[in-house]
Amino acid sequence: MPDPVLVIHGGSGPWTAVLTDPARKQAALAGLAAALAAGGARLADGADALDAVQAAIAVLEDDPQFNAGRGAALTEAGHPECDAALMDGRDLRAGAVAGLRRTRNPVTAARAVLDEGRHVLLAGPDAEAWLHAHGVVACGPDWLVTPAARAWLDGWRAGRESPLGTVGAVALDRHGALAAGTSTGGLTGKRPGRVGDSPLIGAGTWADGHAAVSCTGMGEAFIRSAFAVRAAGAVAAGGTPEAALDAGLDRVAGLGGTGGAILVAADGRWALRSRDPGMARGVWTVDGVRTWVRNPPAGP
Repeated sequence: MPDPVLVIHGGSGPWTAVLTDPARKQAALAGLAAALAAGGARLADGADALDAVQAAIAVLEDDPQFNAGRGAALTEAGHPECDAALMDGRDLRAGAVAGLRRTRNPVTAARAVLDEGRHVLLAGPDAEAWLHAHGVVACGPDWLVTPAARAWLDGWRAGRESPLGTVGAVALDRHGALAAGTSTGGLTGKRPGRVGDSPLIGAGTWADGHAAVSCTGMGEAFIRSAFAVRAAGAVAAGGTPEAALDAGLDRVAGLGGTGGAILVAADGRWALRSRDPGMARGVWTVDGVRTWVRNPPAGP
């Protein structure tokens, strides 16, 4: 049986401010390390891959440097609308949420949908009310909104680039099970109600018995290319994780998009790929932790 592994990302994009500011770069790396420590500890203790993925993503959602949960990007109307998904590769159970404005950890909401099992994707205020009534922690919308997110929106209105910063995790546990999860605030300045690839099973998030995949980037192109499920299918057909992601990113580029993705296979192989200047990402294995921001990293 392969050793357990956890791979995470904190978003693919320009990352200009982080790459040019040593203090912010170190803060981003520290956030990745904290998420890897949380999820890796679960794997080391024998927890399943789904629990490890959820634990890692929750740490990134609480870190305002990333575009998920606290610090999420704002719509053109100035509101956060958060999306998230989780998928268990053992039996293809999945849970996803979209358009949440008052939920502290969207990944916890996605887990509630998965565990309840009646539906796969819940969206909007009525769904959010049901989630809060069933134990998912609520928050005021002002808790999610940070000064940085407001500055990104101001920059978008002025025509400047905005960071992406979607977060995600994929894991293989000691029993050979795979899981994937993704969480995001979406695009800065998006139209209210817009849903990207992150909560869409098969597009931005996928896990089965062959591979687990989480994506980040221009969601519309990832949706149109059915990125995540096709990458897993390429691994199932005998392709390497690197080749599967590169082929998917070629399709995304052909649709006018850009971004990155992470993948872990059932045999323990893993890959992290991005077509942007930076992608915050990291890996936990039994041999230690590695994190990167600049693209390409000094490793796989």
